Amino acid sequence: MKLIKTTEAVGHVLCHDMTRIIPGEFKGAQFRKGHIVTEEDIPVLLSMGKENLYIYELDENMLHENDAAEILCDICKGDNIGRTEVKEGKIELCAEADGVFVIDRKKLYDINSVDELMIATRKGDTAVKKGDKLAGTRVIPLVIDKDKLNKAKEISDDKPIMNIIPYSLRTAAVITTGSEVYHGRIEDKFTPVLIEKLKSYGISVTEHIKTDDGTDNIAKAINSVRGKTDIILCTGGMSVDPDDNTPGAIKQSGADIVTYGAPVLPGAMFLLGYYDDGTPVLGLPGCVMYAKATIFDLVMPRIAAGIRLNKTDFNQYGEGGLCLGCEKCTYPNCGFGK
Repeated sequence: MKLIKTTEAVGHVLCHDMTRIIPGEFKGAQFRKGHIVTEEDIPVLLSMGKENLYIYELDENMLHENDAAEILCDICKGDNIGRTEVKEGKIELCAEADGVFVIDRKKLYDINSVDELMIATRKGDTAVKKGDKLAGTRVIPLVIDKDKLNKAKEISDDKPIMNIIPYSLRTAAVITTGSEVYHGRIEDKFTPVLIEKLKSYGISVTEHIKTDDGTDNIAKAINSVRGKTDIILCTGGMSVDPDDNTPGAIKQSGADIVTYGAPVLPGAMFLLGYYDDGTPVLGLPGCVMYAKATIFDLVMPRIAAGIRLNKTDFNQYGEGGLCLGCEKCTYPNCGFGK
């Protein structure tokens, strides 16, 4: 700290809050610790009786917290992400589009491992709406060594570590399997659920086929809609009963199977595959019809954004993949999938 005349304090950083009292009108901090004194502040400070001020002495190797927060913000802020103005050393990032929020987790971890830096985010690989808060950045001290921010920039490698990828899939085909629905013995209650769920990603169901049991029947139905929509969803027949032929039919239709099974409850019997043209095909277990949150809700944001998933992506859902079945469901504001 250094004591200087108030009239010479422009551009310097205050070391502590400065309280102002106007009887009957105001009592509180007129200037906060860390405030950078401007020319306009001088008359106000003098009117508060502050002829001298304690300020931080910054040298060329040090940064004020506001300047450091700006650097961290630049490191974070990628496509379709907005920001607030810096306030008390903190900048918040927010979504400028609906889509899936993606983070370079390795870089985020490495930057947070640099002493006195911090970036806090919401969970990555999740759906966000325009205006949602995404992250906050700041440094811990009021002033910080530039080398620490340079280290963070090296880690980022001049690429933003956060982006929002807008949803790109627009049309879907639903293949409803099962003799009970095909022959009209029961009502198809699965497709209406899917129609509503897909709406939140901007996807419309443009093809719907009901098919009898049997691997050949289901594969034929799948192949009849291939090339007509951006995604194919097969409902029913995903268990291990003798008449549950959907997984085999999806494979027979030519899909490259990424996974049949996922460490998530509800949703363990989920299937994902891709065709040569990149079209995803999903086999959906019955829980997607009656449970509010399942594996489908965890993976669909990334699939809807055109992100191709692999087996490792599914394996990582094991931790947090157990829905607790709360009496009042608050998903996505809960630990499921996180």
